[in-house]
Amino acid sequence: MSPIDPPTGPCPCGRTDRRDKPVAYAMCCGRYLDDFSNTPAPDAESLMRSRYSAFVLERGEYLLATWHASKRPASIEFEPGVKWLGLDVRSRSVLDADHAEVEFVARQRGPSGAATRLHERSRFVREDGRWFYVDGDLQ
Repeated sequence: MSPIDPPTGPCPCGRTDRRDKPVAYAMCCGRYLDDFSNTPAPDAESLMRSRYSAFVLERGEYLLATWHASKRPASIEFEPGVKWLGLDVRSRSVLDADHAEVEFVARQRGPSGAATRLHERSRFVREDGRWFYVDGDLQ
């Protein structure tokens, strides 16, 4: 069980529908995080968004399972007291049927109260019908 319970309201990733209304966690990243063995993210952007939600909810198992084996760390540690403040997807590029990139900015506030931004262009690969995070370049 995650130390942070899944939300019952809007998804932490901030996805909105066509009317610009927040999408519920259960209809967005929740379906991937809560059943990742049977319900993989359908595209690189959805995987990136679900991985952001996994950081917010401290779901290390999901993060490791969706990290490509060639770059996957042995474990994930979450910094106590970090509060995630939001995600902004800047761009998405489908390079071919099995490779994509997503540029995003994730904002967080550390235990000291200082806010920081993580701006990354992430690379994803699809293998056996599943998308995996490979790595990224900080912008």
